[in-house]
Amino acid sequence: MSGFSPFETIGGDFSQGMLLIADHASRAVPQPYGTLGLAPHIFERHIAYDIGVEMLTRALAEKLKAPAVLGGFSRLLIDPNRGEDDPTLIMQLSDGAVITGNYPMTLQERENRLNAFYRPYHQAVDAACNIVSQTSGHAPFVVSVHSYTPVWKTTPRPWQVALLWDKDDRAITPLLSMLRKDGTLFVGDNEPYDGALRNDTLFRHCTAKGYANVLIEVRQDLISTPAGVAEWADRLAPMLKHINAMAGLHDIRHYGSRTDPAIALSA
Repeated sequence: MSGFSPFETIGGDFSQGMLLIADHASRAVPQPYGTLGLAPHIFERHIAYDIGVEMLTRALAEKLKAPAVLGGFSRLLIDPNRGEDDPTLIMQLSDGAVITGNYPMTLQERENRLNAFYRPYHQAVDAACNIVSQTSGHAPFVVSVHSYTPVWKTTPRPWQVALLWDKDDRAITPLLSMLRKDGTLFVGDNEPYDGALRNDTLFRHCTAKGYANVLIEVRQDLISTPAGVAEWADRLAPMLKHINAMAGLHDIRHYGSRTDPAIALSA
């Protein structure tokens, strides 16, 4: 697929020790796949990408002078924030939209998408983490940027921002505190989703390696315009800069995962 890249990297000061990633930054699908059998307007919806995340990640990277890796393909093609064995890796039905281009899915086509899109993106995240480690001399602090819909199946979502995490709370505890001190925000803690998902992006690149991390979810209606993006970049950048400088944040520490079978059985 000439001219199509499954990721984009943004340069920055790797010696700071921070890396931004955006799994669902893009709604792009390479020409051979057309629109996956969907009407073009479907790619304006959240099922195709995380609305506002590309702009927000770019703005944060600029303010923080931090490197970033952005996904370059639509989650409708294959979802980089899932394990290779996850049944929702390639969706056939998403929030009422039937994705005929994903059904039937042959094993060969599944492997084609893993090799063409999914694996190169994760290799780029791995490479960026390694550069941060080599340049800074410490483990990276990884910030994953996502967004979520204001309403899900007629149920309003009241949180303006939420933090998702598994068991490593090094970045979570101070960031929750700073966001809640704002006084104008209703902040979600592992809402509207649980941050413990085995073999997702942060599990693979951070939990399994002992790297501090946080997944920030911002409600999509708040970052769908340049003005909204600027407001949230101005709010989040100084908080992330402060956390990145905290003692112990760049140590390798293994906290395990709530998805570990032994933990699940004892819960």
